Amino acid sequence: MDPVRPDYGGAAITSLVPALVGGAPAPWMPPCVTDADAVVVLLLDGLGWQAVEAHRTLLPALAALEGGPITTVAPSTTASALTSFATGLAPSQHGLVGFRMRVDDEVLNVLRWQTTGNHRAPDPFEMQRHTAFLGRPVPVVTRGEFRHTGFTDAQLRGAQFFGWNAVSTLVEHCRRLVADGERFVYSYYPSVDSVAHEYGLHDSFYEAELRAVDRLVGELRDALPAGAALLVTSDHGQVHIDPGGWVELHEMAPMVAMYAGEARFRYLYARPGAAAELAAAARETVGHQAWVFTRQELFTGGWIGPAPEGPIGGRVGDVVLAAREPVAFVDPTMPQETKLLGMHGSLTPDEMYVPLLGARGRA
Repeated sequence: MDPVRPDYGGAAITSLVPALVGGAPAPWMPPCVTDADAVVVLLLDGLGWQAVEAHRTLLPALAALEGGPITTVAPSTTASALTSFATGLAPSQHGLVGFRMRVDDEVLNVLRWQTTGNHRAPDPFEMQRHTAFLGRPVPVVTRGEFRHTGFTDAQLRGAQFFGWNAVSTLVEHCRRLVADGERFVYSYYPSVDSVAHEYGLHDSFYEAELRAVDRLVGELRDALPAGAALLVTSDHGQVHIDPGGWVELHEMAPMVAMYAGEARFRYLYARPGAAAELAAAARETVGHQAWVFTRQELFTGGWIGPAPEGPIGGRVGDVVLAAREPVAFVDPTMPQETKLLGMHGSLTPDEMYVPLLGARGRA
């Protein structure tokens, strides 16, 4: 299996906002957006294209939409991908290069906006300086508890916030915003990802969540007028990790100063002078399970976007383990992560391809 390269500048989530808000032509866009009076994007966190294909019988509302797969970004994880969607930039450009990343001498948990030492977290503007949605005050319909978080400040700067605590409220917010004349609305639903993390991809809980999210798609389409287009996409897919699929990195530990990234896109920060030795040890010990990159190889290959300038480069590990097998790499400073069953972050088709499906409203 070859790694899936993000299609930066092409059919990828980085291109959606430039196409929909900025008016950039996109031949891969579902035809429903042509001449639409308004577009509502529903981003379903954690719903990969492969999952849609594998569960079409559970997803009649989604199956009725037009479109196909596009790529997400690398790493294929929420912190990086949602910021890339909103800004239209690759992770190396906006700077949020993972769920957890090195900032100075600590690790910043981007979603919680907390540092490992529980010191004052950095200013979101210092971590990610770009405004969302090309500077337009786009309405964003997302979970109410996200309103005052550091990550929201970093990824949605300049947007209008509309919080929801029930699915019915998400639908009604979108309906009212379109009725009030908004031309573009972004809505976000996190629970496919949450359920997959906790229960994995082979449990009836996951199937129940897929049915629930399909009902949401149908209800939202029913609420929108025929002049409005609904687009459904995602930030990444998922891979199921059995309990025995967690790989310890004991052999490399003496060479590692810090760990961050994702379980399937693990950043290893080398002790002084040990970067080359660490890369060699990683290839020898886990090269059969992962694509092993040095930081420079990751940048040179354009995997996370153009080679970054300034401090962003140091946020990426000296060595990166991108899992190609259904395994995850243990961060000894975050042992609770090993309890999770659905994981993502790497470059496999299951994680990298996400849906871009659409249809007109039918209210």
